[in-house]
Amino acid sequence: MPSVQTVRGPVDVAALGRTFMHEHVFVLSTEHVQNYGEGAWWDEEERVDDAVAKLRELLDRGITTIADPTVWGLGRYIPRIARIAERVPELNIIAATGIYSYNDIPFQYYYRGPDTLLGGGSDPMIADFTRDLTEGIAGTGVRAGFLKCAIDQPGLTPGVERILRAVAGAHRETGAPVTVHTESSIHAGRTVVDLLGKEGVDLTKVVIGHAGDSNDLDYLMELADTGAILGMDRFGLDVINPTADRVDTVVALCERGYADRMVLSHDASCFIDWFGPDPETLRSMAPNWNYRHISDDVLPVLRERGVTEAQLDQMLVENPRRYFSN
Repeated sequence: MPSVQTVRGPVDVAALGRTFMHEHVFVLSTEHVQNYGEGAWWDEEERVDDAVAKLRELLDRGITTIADPTVWGLGRYIPRIARIAERVPELNIIAATGIYSYNDIPFQYYYRGPDTLLGGGSDPMIADFTRDLTEGIAGTGVRAGFLKCAIDQPGLTPGVERILRAVAGAHRETGAPVTVHTESSIHAGRTVVDLLGKEGVDLTKVVIGHAGDSNDLDYLMELADTGAILGMDRFGLDVINPTADRVDTVVALCERGYADRMVLSHDASCFIDWFGPDPETLRSMAPNWNYRHISDDVLPVLRERGVTEAQLDQMLVENPRRYFSN
């Protein structure tokens, strides 16, 4: 049986169990914390304790694995995640590598690589992503289990295109699966499957992240028909797409035979610093944006609407298992 790398080491894919395929532990800028957080709004031990408690809520609901697509641009810091994983050993946390940007690449890569000031050779992002996947991240020994990048409202900017192609290069080197944050309002998933397909990426190993922000069934079926997996992964972000509409879309796709190409998640986190230092800032705007919402609220409604246990297992167990099986 193939295995997947988790923060605590390799795990047989058959043992992953029920999996949420897009959950962050922290979305947190290291520079933000180092320059403005410590001694003000950031308390490391308090936040670690809080994360442990929130992750245990997943276990209480039968979720035994999360894929955490936190990469450069979202504040990946593996030593902190490793500490937390040791305190919640029953939960598999699968780390990612890649770069999250809507526009430009980091300056640390901007001048290196083909067609740059110091041009020549292959893109150094490919080597770095590949090392994360095959050797480990930043000397921690923790190996990434998948690749992550993004395309949002600005579309396929030169920087975004270069990151996508570097992710494709690391996929070709390693076979690692890919998750791409997409902006559904511009049907960015089409760009993703077109570019990655031309780059030789196995589209059955690609999750179109945030596809569930759209209720356009024709668009979603078009993506799924390429073999790609639809990330129905922002349950609780009702400000983007209400839960009732997300449920309608999942039900409709199940009725059309697409349960084998959907995964479920929230895109939630234990702490995110994007909206200020107070973690309660978004509570009134997005009260259901937490790890509990699918288990407590969404799955019962899906069952009432005729989604079968076999289809739920397909989305929560079988599809993640297949995605991580190289």
